[in-house]
Amino acid sequence: MSTRFFGAPVKRNEDRKLLTGQALFIDDVELPEMLHVAFLRSQVAHARLKHIDVSRARKRPGVVAVYVAEDYGDYWQPGPLLVQPPPIPGSTFNPRTQVPLARDKVRYVGEPLAVVVAESRYLAEDALDDIDVELETLPAVVDIEQALTSSSTPVHDDLGSNVAAHVHQVKGDYRKAAANAQIILKRRFRYEHGISSPIETRGVVAHWNARGQQMTIWDTTQAPVFIRNGLAAMLGLGERQVRVIAPFVGGGFGPKIMMFYPEEVALPWISMRLNRPVKWIEDRLEHFVATTHERGQIHDAEIALAADGRILGVKDVFLHDTGAYNTYGLTVPINSQCTLLGPYVIPAYDSTFTAVFTNLPIVTPYRGAGRQHGVFVIERLLDLAARELGIDRAEIRRRNLIPPDAFPYNNEIIFQDFAPLSYDSGNYEPVLAKALDAIGYQRFLKEEQPKFREEGRCVGIGVACYVEGTGIGPYEGAKVQVQANGKVNVATGIGTQGQGHFTSFAQIVADQLGVDPSDVDIVTGDTDQFYWGAGTFASRGAVVAGNAVSEASAAVRRKALKLAADAFECAEEDLVLADGKVSIAGIPGKFIRLGELAQRANPMRGAVRPGTEPGLESTQYFGPPSGATANGVHAAIVEIDPLTFELKVLKYVVVHDCGTVINPMILEGQIHGGVAQGIGNAFFEKLAFDDQGQLLNASLADYLLPTALDVPRMELDHTVTPSPLNPLGIKGAGEAGAIPVGAVFAQAIEDALLLTSRKVELLEIPLSPSRLFELTRQEDA
Repeated sequence: MSTRFFGAPVKRNEDRKLLTGQALFIDDVELPEMLHVAFLRSQVAHARLKHIDVSRARKRPGVVAVYVAEDYGDYWQPGPLLVQPPPIPGSTFNPRTQVPLARDKVRYVGEPLAVVVAESRYLAEDALDDIDVELETLPAVVDIEQALTSSSTPVHDDLGSNVAAHVHQVKGDYRKAAANAQIILKRRFRYEHGISSPIETRGVVAHWNARGQQMTIWDTTQAPVFIRNGLAAMLGLGERQVRVIAPFVGGGFGPKIMMFYPEEVALPWISMRLNRPVKWIEDRLEHFVATTHERGQIHDAEIALAADGRILGVKDVFLHDTGAYNTYGLTVPINSQCTLLGPYVIPAYDSTFTAVFTNLPIVTPYRGAGRQHGVFVIERLLDLAARELGIDRAEIRRRNLIPPDAFPYNNEIIFQDFAPLSYDSGNYEPVLAKALDAIGYQRFLKEEQPKFREEGRCVGIGVACYVEGTGIGPYEGAKVQVQANGKVNVATGIGTQGQGHFTSFAQIVADQLGVDPSDVDIVTGDTDQFYWGAGTFASRGAVVAGNAVSEASAAVRRKALKLAADAFECAEEDLVLADGKVSIAGIPGKFIRLGELAQRANPMRGAVRPGTEPGLESTQYFGPPSGATANGVHAAIVEIDPLTFELKVLKYVVVHDCGTVINPMILEGQIHGGVAQGIGNAFFEKLAFDDQGQLLNASLADYLLPTALDVPRMELDHTVTPSPLNPLGIKGAGEAGAIPVGAVFAQAIEDALLLTSRKVELLEIPLSPSRLFELTRQEDA
């Protein structure tokens, strides 16, 4: 097999549709007699629901129906626990999952109380004002430390406390490590809430065909197969009666893997009840409270080091805000706990976390899924240690990197895949060296920074390393089929949200079958086209689905060569598959086109021989034995105004290793987008809640996102250490751009301010200009 396309910067197949407005998004779905839905959402964070009267709303002209929890009957059930926690000995886990509509109690601002169905969204929204709600307000649980005190009101009455989970994991003997340490550094770190803010908010369209007994659902989901299976069971339908389509999605980032949102549960039920299609599109205000958030954490961490800067051990005790429900199990705090180990040799590790219920929106994975927190803690500890020991910041990292001959490297503690955390492959020092060279690290410190300081400019440099767990199971599948016209159709169960699947998968197929990527038609996210799959999350699309596509393509290739060999009466080794045809080596004029082979594989007469199957097609599945691990280094030079704390990124470098690269152009786009989100996370985005759980900045005028002016040009480079866990050697890269940005920014800003009167230790994220102003004034005080 040639590799003409695999590894090449092939232009994206999907871009023509997207750029010409022909791509289908949820709000593009328009059906005859469609109704529109609006949700009445709680305006308080914590209250008992005493009474709700919808009679006036039902009488409003244009309103077709209004429903409350009692109307759902037996259909009203708490959602499923999406991810079981790993079996860590001694752990406590109290699962509490979201409900379709609040009944008896509301637990966060934005929790839906009622649903209005009307001839237009305008009428549905107007009718919300006709609903009378009587609530008995309760004290809101907002602060995660206060939530654990005996005086705090329980978010879930039956528990008696707000402990959602408690997990303790140990590697080695930290007490012994601390006793032998030259220094022990202790700090408290904070990482605040934020939201995903995709260009396209969530949306659902449901259409029940009573005559055909078929339900079709268009959903902005990252996991269409799971949505189909779950809704079929809830609605009392067979899985073949439910079709879920995840069309083009304007950004997923994790929250769109959450299920089942109240809206996903409501709309199919309403459509069946009214026998009409119904649509709901989340508005931007709703997104602030109705879509799941990223996480807030507080870490009390310490590091024990030898005099030469080698890490002897780390101890970390942290609190994790899980919000009102913990539908996603322990995925996020487990990621934080495990990712703190980074690319370093840490002989002793003692980590304890407590997940806490609060009266804030649900927390689920968001790009990085808790890895940012672990990286921030270990990278900041190393910065502090370097300063304390008089060791260069880059050098202390280099001294602690896992050596290349130590892989696979067993970190011993249990990861979210229920197995000990193991790094499959890596070679970390060249990645660090490339990043330092690209950023001009030594030149900056020796030549440029002294000049900047002489000029009164506060310019600093930051370097941070990370490891990203990627490519987890359970599996994905793909069907590859050669059509009679010679084009190739590929169907897979995952959805796509901009990762370039329509191109990267086509490249894999193209090299196997000797066609151009533009002749490969990819279908994703349609459960009628491919029946099984898990979804797009955890940087697993290319790793898991990509290898399934490769296996299916290889099987079709073997079939094509066998058919051609029989036709030419020659050995398969004498054949060449290229340019959409199979020819005899050295005799290019003697060939059969793939389309003709496809027709021969599906004859109108004759019998199929035993052990063969008709059609030039194959369906294959791939499941990795465990998750792969990508790694990388980010480096940045920033300038900070010591009076206004305006930030300018003068240079930004990313060097990473995500194994074999399918399409470097798409990969770079993933990194660019990740860094942009990381900058927002590090410097702009913070949800501000008052002590009653009210969100104070629920608009894009107050909740700041980075713009194109804030995202710097980036210098990107790669190293390649193939993963031994899959045939293509791929590791995921979807979160690589976002994970270490906070740590890089904190280090660079702190460095910029180090020799000024505004010097300060930066132990929290985000670091907005106003927050930096406050922190530096606290130091003055």
